[in-house]
Amino acid sequence: MPKRFAQVNDYCVACGTCIAVCPLSAISVWRGIIAQVDLQRCVGCGKCAAECPAGAIEIKNREAAQ
Repeated sequence: MPKRFAQVNDYCVACGTCIAVCPLSAISVWRGIIAQVDLQRCVGCGKCAAECPAGAIEIKNREAAQ
């Protein structure tokens, strides 16, 4: 399992930018309100966080999240 993952915070505006840049299709917009990351698919590459215009995505270490 990858050591990093993306986490979306409350600043998400569900613009879809992260969906467009995710190479593994690991992100979807839940109920048109907030992006949601599929932790089984996410490898923590950081592309979503780099492109998020709201600054709503952080890349975290899986060990720190447990």
